Amino acid sequence: MVWRSAGISWRGGVPALRWEGGRVSALAYGRDMAFRAVGERRCPGARGNACPLTAVLPGRSTGGRCPECARLDRAHSVAADTVADDPRTYRVYLAWFGPGMVKVGITAEERGDARLLEQGAVAFSWLGRGPLMAARRTEEVLRHALAVPDRIPYARKRAVRHALPPAAERAAEVAELYERAVGVPAWAETLHALPCQVRDHVEVFRLEALAQPGLTPSARSSSELVATELVVTECVDGGVLAGRLVAAAGPDLHLLGPDGRPLVLDTRLLTGWELVAAPAGHAVTVPLASGVAAPATADPSSGRADGQESLF
Repeated sequence: MVWRSAGISWRGGVPALRWEGGRVSALAYGRDMAFRAVGERRCPGARGNACPLTAVLPGRSTGGRCPECARLDRAHSVAADTVADDPRTYRVYLAWFGPGMVKVGITAEERGDARLLEQGAVAFSWLGRGPLMAARRTEEVLRHALAVPDRIPYARKRAVRHALPPAAERAAEVAELYERAVGVPAWAETLHALPCQVRDHVEVFRLEALAQPGLTPSARSSSELVATELVVTECVDGGVLAGRLVAAAGPDLHLLGPDGRPLVLDTRLLTGWELVAAPAGHAVTVPLASGVAAPATADPSSGRADGQESLF
């Protein structure tokens, strides 16, 4: 049986690796994992359709699809603003990823906070709910009125996770953004406003564990933090990644390697690779790069006994 990665999901607030064919392997904090990439990285297709070219993907791409399948996926994406007749109720959210890193976004109400978990939002609050196009207009109006971006690079989110401010400060920044948002006129005429209720994902992501000795950034000066983490830059045929899962946020897995070095894996780099179990404690042989943090002042497993469980 071939186990080809389809990325990560947050089912019920628990991180899990997805596999082509619909199988899912939940990830448990504190558990060792070890796998080896095999063969070539192949495009998984889009929207439930197999890639007609079974295209080979570059190892460093986080997109996880060939250009043709990426266009198909984008053409049917709410984010692309090409779907106007979706009858579902949508919610507008205010998300906080780190000091000075906030954004406005929308998600289908039926998905709950899954979209926020997928993006690695440390804290968030709902702002309003209503039809798709009203939510989309509100998102655009607030993005410009509040001068916040429509997306924040994962490298920036990753860089500040080791030194987050206390929960009260995180909540206060979200609440301040909420007050600014409700002060923008007109949007509440088309959406039902929701009260500010800040929800925090630090415990879900287990980010407190990143403060453990050996996982905490070291201060080089009062204005700069240098992370000790090594970042996986790509998977390669025969490359091994191993370690103990310490924390997870969005697509990122924070691991403690067999040699005691902290590692971070963007699981989008796994999409399309066939993965097989590697011996426990095997040395890490995938390409790595030093992870440098941003300046400090910057803005259940299914229980089934199958072969793939030996990865974890």
